[in-house]
Amino acid sequence: MSAGERPARKPGETAHPADPEDISDAPADQDGDEAEGGEEERDRPQDAWSARRDLHAHAPEAMRLGDGARFGGSLVTGDQHGMSGGYLTGDLVMGSKTEVWNFGPAAPHASGEIPAPTLRRMAASFVTDEDAFTALVERLRTERVLVLQGPPFTGRRTAALMLLSRVGATTVRSLLRDRSPDDLATRLDAEQARVGGDADTPAAPVGYALCDLITNRRRPLREPHLLAVGDWLRRHNGYLVVTVGPTAALEDVRPVGWRPPRAAEVLAAHLRAQLTTAPGPAGDAEVARLLALDAVAGFLSRDHQLREAAAFASALVPVAMGEADEESLARFSLSSLEHQVREWFEEDEDALALRDKAFLISLAAFDGGPYALTAELSDQLYAALLRTQRAHATPEVPVFGTHIGKRLQLARAEQREAKQPTEWGPVRQWVASFRDDRTPPVLLRELWTGHPSARPALTSWLSRLTDDRRPLVRTRAAATAAILAHADLPSAMALLIENWAASNLYRHRLVAANALAVAHFIGAPNISRILDSWSTHETQALRWVAIRTHALIGPERPGDTLRLLRRVSRKEVEESLRSGPPKPLDEDMLQELREAVELLLLSPAGDEVLRDLLAHLGVDRAAHDLAVEGFLAACRRETAHSGAQHHAYDAEYVEGPGRPVVLGWFGEAVADAKTLWAARGLATLWRAALRSRAHTGDALSVLGAWVLAADRFPDTERALAVLVPALVTEPADAQRLSHLLRTMPGEDGGGPPPVARRLLTVVPSGGGTNPTAPA
Repeated sequence: MSAGERPARKPGETAHPADPEDISDAPADQDGDEAEGGEEERDRPQDAWSARRDLHAHAPEAMRLGDGARFGGSLVTGDQHGMSGGYLTGDLVMGSKTEVWNFGPAAPHASGEIPAPTLRRMAASFVTDEDAFTALVERLRTERVLVLQGPPFTGRRTAALMLLSRVGATTVRSLLRDRSPDDLATRLDAEQARVGGDADTPAAPVGYALCDLITNRRRPLREPHLLAVGDWLRRHNGYLVVTVGPTAALEDVRPVGWRPPRAAEVLAAHLRAQLTTAPGPAGDAEVARLLALDAVAGFLSRDHQLREAAAFASALVPVAMGEADEESLARFSLSSLEHQVREWFEEDEDALALRDKAFLISLAAFDGGPYALTAELSDQLYAALLRTQRAHATPEVPVFGTHIGKRLQLARAEQREAKQPTEWGPVRQWVASFRDDRTPPVLLRELWTGHPSARPALTSWLSRLTDDRRPLVRTRAAATAAILAHADLPSAMALLIENWAASNLYRHRLVAANALAVAHFIGAPNISRILDSWSTHETQALRWVAIRTHALIGPERPGDTLRLLRRVSRKEVEESLRSGPPKPLDEDMLQELREAVELLLLSPAGDEVLRDLLAHLGVDRAAHDLAVEGFLAACRRETAHSGAQHHAYDAEYVEGPGRPVVLGWFGEAVADAKTLWAARGLATLWRAALRSRAHTGDALSVLGAWVLAADRFPDTERALAVLVPALVTEPADAQRLSHLLRTMPGEDGGGPPPVARRLLTVVPSGGGTNPTAPA
């Protein structure tokens, strides 16, 4: 296969930037020039219909064409969006790492006694499964030391303090967490000496909380550490609760998995504790009234952490007191999500590891896609980020790492089994997605605009994805670029989309077209202006991208799109004739134009497109050929089902034998007086195709395929029996159709099928139209 002629490169114009590790189809023993030539030789443009199908199938669910994906301006799914646009009600600011329900600035745990009023305030709003919690209290009473394991911001610290209170500790002290686990017993000795305790005389029970203990492979928390501490605690009448995250390094330690309560329960408990209404039926009624508010229901429908639920309770109090209205709560949920995303990208001792951050970014790009694919590509991004962070070091990607469950826990994501579309049909796979579907655009926007140092690695990674053989990967690269363009159009165009669009390879151009189409649908600014400019650009590659993108977004403005397609078609003809001897027309561009018309005809705007094509059919040769060729391309499309399919983008179209879509459209139109004009219009386009010397052979081939379809499906035969007489208005028409029906081969290569003989009976013997057919 040939990719066609390369567009001439202007002085100073660079080729598509190649990543050193780009996948190449060329054999390993070829040199660079031969490999590039072989790659381009195999590169051909995917037809517009298949490309639109892949884009619809593989784009993130919220961004699929025609699914109401737009989030105009700074809106994401209806909420205020933007790192500078979010706000938290009142003066609440959520702490980043410490899990105390007062939401002040983040600070490391201090070593000292936790005030009794603080513990009482926590107890007033503490929610748990009492049976399970009582069992934990008894285990702590027996073993003296307990390791509580769970994700961040699930109430681990509050649970640890409540365990110590319930076990009878009269004093609760918080310990510094940045020392080695080897020093636990020594630290407790030092703590007791610091507060003046007697090492030999048991005192009143003392509780110690060591929250978010820092461990790693070189200094894990081991069983001997806990045994030594347990002995010390028994001698000194003490209790210790250690909290750790899902990825903590533990050896021979039996942690207790912390199961947090539901956010709704925490919200209700904090409301009861904060409202000035006296406890009792009146207080419960007020809590129930607040929980029934639409803004509260919307908040609880999202995946929110317990700290966010507690903060939301504080935001609800002014509403309960009549000091604020419900609208003040509208942006709280999204602001909480933005706060979480900023924390993920922080650089401090508690921040996620770089590999975990790469996984978050990959999950944002492939949200709802196969987990294995997301993890595979996240490691490629991790290597690119490592090259940025340590330019002269060789990136090392661990082969084995964090368990999938723990990884998804950190990402506030989930795994499920789902059907995934592939070129071989749907298959069941394990997919991973954020529990809050707003996370991908928020995360990618924060990455692109808040962390510009990550751009070289991100752009290199996305450009590498454009060479991937998997349609899902290329489509998600386009969708990610679209989100970046929505956040910062000039940078996304300069660093990504323009390079792809100017590439010599069609697969790169297709990703650029998909990116522009999705960017348009989600409300990125000035996409139409870019496309209109590129449509007549001197660079053929940019013209190709513009036409393909117009085909994808054309149903929004079919009249403008068709005018532009006709203008480009005329420009192609004029350029061909302007040279000395006329040069051949650019067949790739002509094919792109006819496929654009095909997509428009089969789109939800098909009726309007048909009217426009009929109105301009006789204007000039360029308009005539564009309409006829696009119409014949649409006539080749077949569907597996009967019924109204011609205006359904998600219809099940088939490559093999099926029902012709446009013939089904004709059959529906002729049966209804209100749509009889469409049946007449389709017949007009058929006559134009059959009578055009350049298109007669192609038209007869398509009509022969329709006859074979009529041999399989009776409803198709009925529609064709009405159409055939409408195609005859002069003797030459009858001769042409009669010859086709008498001589066409059957499906297995034999003589004409039986339906051909039946259709011959409805062909008028001479000129003139059957009066019952739509003239």
